[in-house]
Amino acid sequence: MTSARTIAFIVVTIFIDAIGFGIIMPVLPQLVMEVGRVDLPHAIEVGAWIGLVMAVATFLASPLLGNLSDRFGRRRVLLLSLGGLAADYTLLTVVGTLPWLFVARALSGIFGGSYAAAQAAIADITRPEERARNFGFVGAAFGVGFVVGPAIGGFLGELSPRAPFVAAAILAAANMLYGLIVFPETLDAGRRRAFDWRRANPLGAFRTLRGLPGMGGVAAVLVLWQIASLVYPMTWSFYCIAQLGWTPGMIGASLAAVGVAIALGQMLVVGPMVARFGERDAATFGILVAVAVYVGYAFTTSTIGAFLLLIPVALQAPVQPSLMAMMSRRATAETQGEVQGISAMAMGLGQLAAPILLTGTMAYFTAKSAPVHFPGAAFIVAAIFGLLAIAMLRRLPRALPASDQIPPSVTA
Repeated sequence: MTSARTIAFIVVTIFIDAIGFGIIMPVLPQLVMEVGRVDLPHAIEVGAWIGLVMAVATFLASPLLGNLSDRFGRRRVLLLSLGGLAADYTLLTVVGTLPWLFVARALSGIFGGSYAAAQAAIADITRPEERARNFGFVGAAFGVGFVVGPAIGGFLGELSPRAPFVAAAILAAANMLYGLIVFPETLDAGRRRAFDWRRANPLGAFRTLRGLPGMGGVAAVLVLWQIASLVYPMTWSFYCIAQLGWTPGMIGASLAAVGVAIALGQMLVVGPMVARFGERDAATFGILVAVAVYVGYAFTTSTIGAFLLLIPVALQAPVQPSLMAMMSRRATAETQGEVQGISAMAMGLGQLAAPILLTGTMAYFTAKSAPVHFPGAAFIVAAIFGLLAIAMLRRLPRALPASDQIPPSVTA
């Protein structure tokens, strides 16, 4: 089995995961109103708590699944997670009360932690200098899937608020069967390590950060960047209405444009930029572009201007894969799963903080009691966190010493 086919399976897995995550977004408010017997304002509040529960579940599960993949291999953990997602989506087709809805979304967060095993599998079979490019393919798959998912969910939601969950369950089950056929184990038995509960939890993950040179710095940058980049999914729809007066159709078109820009950037920009400038400098450039775009969105009131600002979004593409590659370089072959679990946990921290920092700021500055009406305030907050990420990133070395370069277990 070639590494290309293995990477192709992982990309398809992330693509389907993103579809499964996005496919339910258009119908979740209706489902909450149905099973909770509440009106729309209360459904929005419940939906926020559901999102928080899902983020906490992912935060807790990511180091666990990453460590399990270091002990039992990537294949077993990834396929079991896909099976769990299929069962979870099936549960969502029949839930009839809000407590069960919370349980189902918590399970979605837990099994979604398999992202760490998928990233570790890429690190297993890829040379260190090529990881950013391949992580970029994963980012492109997520970006495209995040656009396709809501479109499918909106169409199926016209049939029934449960129909998207049926589709998501079928996709996850089909992907698991596909993996059973084509996905080999990427972690050799000789490179596996004993499972230790003391390391397979957030506190243990933080201890691991202190034990790996430079790891804590990269993780801190990842948290800061995650908070900044979540300004789009957290506030975009509300911002477009409050700042630009857009209709749902315009919002949908802009989301599609964002997805295309992200996908093109991941496929066309990441590899050449990282090869030319290195991971740290490529990530710095991408964050600088993001900060400029955030400031532009904070103050633009023009539809044309808003769409023009979508163009440089493609240049942000190197940030995430470069940071993931930097973390991967700081791991040994035996701890790739654990380290990728730490990276997923770092992103989970950002997801926990972002609703308060971004959505909360926007809510304050759009309320009737606000000292000034400023719908773009959340983008200023995102720009500040982007600048903090750059400051932290520039303190890190451009590259690890040659003695610290960890070769993968299988060459690409």
